[in-house]
Amino acid sequence: MLQSNPYIKQFPELMKGKKIMYVHGFGSSGQSGTVTRIREVFPNATVIAPDLPIRPQEAIDLLRETCQKEQPDLIIGTSMGGMYAEMLYGYDRILVNPALQMGDTMKEHGMIGAQHFSNPRQDGVQDFIVTKALVKEYKEMTEQCFSGVTPEEQGRVWGLFGDEDTTVNTYDLFREHYPRAIRFHGEHRMNDNSFMHSIVPVIRWIDDRQEGRERPIIYIGVETLRDVYDGPRSSAQKTVRWLIETYQVFFVAAAPSDEVYYADVNEWLYEYVNVPAHSHTVFTVRRDLLYGDYFIGMEESWSGMATHIQFGSDTFKTWDDIADYFSRLGGQ
Repeated sequence: MLQSNPYIKQFPELMKGKKIMYVHGFGSSGQSGTVTRIREVFPNATVIAPDLPIRPQEAIDLLRETCQKEQPDLIIGTSMGGMYAEMLYGYDRILVNPALQMGDTMKEHGMIGAQHFSNPRQDGVQDFIVTKALVKEYKEMTEQCFSGVTPEEQGRVWGLFGDEDTTVNTYDLFREHYPRAIRFHGEHRMNDNSFMHSIVPVIRWIDDRQEGRERPIIYIGVETLRDVYDGPRSSAQKTVRWLIETYQVFFVAAAPSDEVYYADVNEWLYEYVNVPAHSHTVFTVRRDLLYGDYFIGMEESWSGMATHIQFGSDTFKTWDDIADYFSRLGGQ
């Protein structure tokens, strides 16, 4: 059914020939819809998704054994799986809404008692019971989080946090240990929209780094994206999302004269561009010194090193015109 979803698109070249290990959340399994989604979007990657035992020590032991055997190129963990993924040191990892205080989360959301797995499991078990003793085991397990954080690990872990997540809130805790903490538009459970527009860009960055891949650089003046009502111009979001599939895209604004301006630009980019703008925003008074391949701005004169695309000119009146131009370039 995912094939008919307009949000879904395949990326055969991303993670090609690599292994992605998915670590599922509490009460789920390796047959979750997220696993199906990952396999469809990255058809040339091998996706490993073990069913986790309910007892946390057994689960982390299984995951470490699986990592040792499979040597995954990327680990993606969601919710409880994000908590486990944090502990799998030595691998590139994406933690999505990680339940880094799982014992407390179980108490707060009344998870004690009879439970039902939300997805089929290979052992056929559908029901299980959460006891106070089991909650204590989870609390003891989460106390081991961050025990292996090093500068190298900090460069291998991304934390993604839905801004409408009402189940867990570990953004600040994560940031105490890892610098790459990003808020995305979404709830605790990922949907196709949040996966394609928030998780996939990060996977692309990781794959590029692993491959030493350098993409042509496009700088985009923020003023070309905003309309007179302070919303996004027509087709701007669609074109930017398409451009980041092929190019390294940065967003450029004037050097901030005060904190209000700085916050305004960042809040606008957070609202309408979101994850792709993380660490890809440049504030400068000398746009002509930016080193790249293309610059999209409204300047009538240009002496910079990048090829200037004047938004609003006869040739590039709209973002659809810009999309047509880059479509003809074929990724160059």
